Amino acid sequence: MLLGVISDTHGRLNTTERAIEALKAAGVDQIVHCGDVGGATVVELFQSIPTHFVVGNCDSAMTLQMAVEAAGHTFHGRVGELTLAGRRIAFLHGDSDMALQWLLDEGHWDLVAHGHTHQAGCQRFRQTVFLNPGAMVRCEKPSVALVRLPDLEITPVALEWD
Repeated sequence: MLLGVISDTHGRLNTTERAIEALKAAGVDQIVHCGDVGGATVVELFQSIPTHFVVGNCDSAMTLQMAVEAAGHTFHGRVGELTLAGRRIAFLHGDSDMALQWLLDEGHWDLVAHGHTHQAGCQRFRQTVFLNPGAMVRCEKPSVALVRLPDLEITPVALEWD
């Protein structure tokens, strides 16, 4: 199974469209969006791939939830939890250092995905892979990430600017 991870789209339609096309071309089965979506118009771009959303610090939770549910996707609130291909996955925006630390210290997760910093990166913390896919704006280069499950193989995908 192939999972796409995206964050911090901030309403950037052209860049987000290119990111979704890259994820589709890679053959992702599902996507998680780690927040700071930027509105209902962005949510609509994900129509052809099952997508899980969490709220970011720049999102209106109620507005985002309504848009996500209207598009037939899944809204998880502040923290999303999934089990895919036998792997336990948590995802959140990452604007709360305490929430991030709690998920890492808990030791329950195989993968914790987050955004907020606009800096792509991947590291291991004990048995947990800690992933930030990057952002669509205010970054060196827009990027997303692919996660091959169940082996947790991470592939960063850099995009060109508009």
